[in-house]
Amino acid sequence: MVRKADRPKHILNCAMDAAAAQGWASLTLRDISSAAEMSLANVHALYPTKHHILRAFIRAVDAAVLAGDDPANDDNDESPRDRLFDVLMRRFDALNEHRNAVLSIMDAHACDPFAALALAPRILCSMGVMLEAANISANGLSGAIRTKGLLAVWVATLRVWRKDDSADMAPTMAALDRNLKRAEALERRLPKSRRQKRAA
Repeated sequence: MVRKADRPKHILNCAMDAAAAQGWASLTLRDISSAAEMSLANVHALYPTKHHILRAFIRAVDAAVLAGDDPANDDNDESPRDRLFDVLMRRFDALNEHRNAVLSIMDAHACDPFAALALAPRILCSMGVMLEAANISANGLSGAIRTKGLLAVWVATLRVWRKDDSADMAPTMAALDRNLKRAEALERRLPKSRRQKRAA
């Protein structure tokens, strides 16, 4: 018997395991309830749709990234780009925990643009959290531009990650470094009035 407090995480993990085994596109809430060994009513009470499960998964990935944050590093000499690199690699590490499920979800959303569009605001919110985790402001107009730029970096690097089966994720790291450098170069071209001073 799963304790009530543990049910959300238990259902989420079972959903990811089921997605890896069966595929996200064909997965139903009943399949997930069977995998979790819980009633459909209990699953539905927490996650009315698969979309709610995906939103919860993204929040869990955010939490995993933030759990690796070390406040002692806030005053170090790393550049903003280096801090972002570390944060986003922690995000890829978190995705690797459910790699096959994530790949299945990506494949399903490639065939369902409406589902992908519905999820976009939550992912954009996560990019703002990643900026904050790297001690970079996501506030105001400059922060909004920066957040959208980071989303572009993330999506571009995610395409490399999905094909990267190396143990050390070297191709992913190289792609992320390259994409961050490009984003940094583009930001420098913005008028100074549209930039917001970054935290040191």
